[in-house]
Amino acid sequence: MKTDLVVDTKRLTLRPAEEGDGEFLYRVYASTRSDEMALVDWSDEQKETFLRMQVSAQVEHYKIHFPHAEQSIIEYEGIPVGRLIVDRSGDWIHIIDIALLSEVRNAGIGSAIMKDLIEEAQHDNREIMLRVEFFNPARRLYSRLGFVQTSEVSIYHEMVWHPKNLPT
Repeated sequence: MKTDLVVDTKRLTLRPAEEGDGEFLYRVYASTRSDEMALVDWSDEQKETFLRMQVSAQVEHYKIHFPHAEQSIIEYEGIPVGRLIVDRSGDWIHIIDIALLSEVRNAGIGSAIMKDLIEEAQHDNREIMLRVEFFNPARRLYSRLGFVQTSEVSIYHEMVWHPKNLPT
């Protein structure tokens, strides 16, 4: 899939993650760490071992700290292209993680998913909260969509969207 395509949101779907999605979810996670892995002088096997250990730890962390979160696979034209983890059990919509394969980033898929979540939040009059690494280029997207940085937690910026934060 090329990053210059225009996303037809009718071809974009979410489905619940299933047991058989493990390898795909590993690929998504690994793609989010590819720049970092390019900087280390490790063999491909060492990188894979490290990334598998990290993704396993992340999955366990999410299960413990966000037991009510829904994990979805983002599909475009029926092809898995990313994942979305959202917890709606509190007073706000908490985006725990959204990640896309590198080859589909900057194609509008993330924007479409975020706009759907904003529409849901508007309808329910709820805030959306997320944390994003301060060096992640997605921060610009979140700002354009009306998210406001509310705090810094370690290497993360906590950002909140509220219906009154609509971009002008």
